[in-house]
Amino acid sequence: MDWTADLLKAWKADPSSTYNSWFLWEERLKNFRSIRRGIQTVVDEIKSDTFGNAYRGSSLETVMGSIAEQRQMFKGADHAFLWKPKLRIPDIYEDRENQLAFGRFLDACLCCNTEEQIIRVVHELDHRKIKGLGPAAANLMYFLHPTLMPPFNTAIVNGFNEVFGARVKLGRWTEYLAMREGMIRFNNTHRQLLSNDFGALAGFLFDVGSGRYAVPSKEQITLEQWREDLIAAHNASAAATKSAELARNADLTHTQIQGWLRDLGISLGFSVWIASNDVRRPYDGGVLGDGCLTALPGELAHQPDGSIKLIDVLWFNFDKSLAAAFEVEHSTSIYSGIVRMLDLALGSDAALARNFFLVAPDDREEEVRAQFLRPAFSRVNDLDLRYLPYSQLKMHRESMARFGSGLKAVLSVARPLGGPK
Repeated sequence: MDWTADLLKAWKADPSSTYNSWFLWEERLKNFRSIRRGIQTVVDEIKSDTFGNAYRGSSLETVMGSIAEQRQMFKGADHAFLWKPKLRIPDIYEDRENQLAFGRFLDACLCCNTEEQIIRVVHELDHRKIKGLGPAAANLMYFLHPTLMPPFNTAIVNGFNEVFGARVKLGRWTEYLAMREGMIRFNNTHRQLLSNDFGALAGFLFDVGSGRYAVPSKEQITLEQWREDLIAAHNASAAATKSAELARNADLTHTQIQGWLRDLGISLGFSVWIASNDVRRPYDGGVLGDGCLTALPGELAHQPDGSIKLIDVLWFNFDKSLAAAFEVEHSTSIYSGIVRMLDLALGSDAALARNFFLVAPDDREEEVRAQFLRPAFSRVNDLDLRYLPYSQLKMHRESMARFGSGLKAVLSVARPLGGPK
């Protein structure tokens, strides 16, 4: 396929492609740990027979919500798990044996670390022929093993069939595994243009399958004709490009808020950590990381998955203990921010269970509180999580820096979540 490298290069250069809007999106990386922990919760509830017999309000809905909100690739991914009582699918809510089998599948995927082990558990699940439970579950596997198992949806399948002239069908594990083999070969051939993370190739196939990128037909149209088609596809994606520009502008505001929190923390006598993927962002004539810690102190530096390094802003006391953590949610989904905070607050580090702040625009407060009414977030009432509106930070940060000490001033303007306003 002589045209493939040219197409991949053009795709990567397009700011509205899923490569730039999703695969390189920093929020994507933050979701991996929370989704893994959410899957573990599903497994634990199935084992203890507390999972229930409905999708709505379940721990599985929380996990699938974290995936489906990544709309660049997974819009509607949760639909496959919605309980359809008239069809009795997927049959994992009212059939206890099927539910246990699904739990064993997820538990094995959590524990497995080799390709052979994972494929074996896929075959075991497929052997049970659980009605309505097909390769949509591959999206769960992807977030556990992104270098071993690709995600799966209609657009990805359509793109695969378009590029390879294949006839992969939805709903069958054997078809998924056959597609995976083809993706492995293609990924190995074009590794320099893609990634060992299957998300990059899946994003490429998704864009092709969505009709945004044209590929040569079976008659092998000329490269010039294909390039004309590509230009037409780019013109058709003008709206998406505009959205990407708006997202970049939102990033600037996100950076500004991080900068305010950095300067306030330093003025109050704390040592400040800026998310490792943000430290080089330009800010106030320098970069965000200026004057901040270059390594997390103590045991936090040795977290196996490194997720703590991605928290937007951390403040540390003189004794290197964690004083406060801040997640800035300017325009990204509040849902994902809540999931990450709960995931971290309920994690193994007791220091993370206090003084957590969600920093967001004032007009998103109702959205935040509405999310906390969800049964999946009932545990928030046990935690000291607070909402810090932009206006309060903007209005009071200078006086807090000048006259305040410790966290008292910040706590006074932040609003508890899960309780009354």
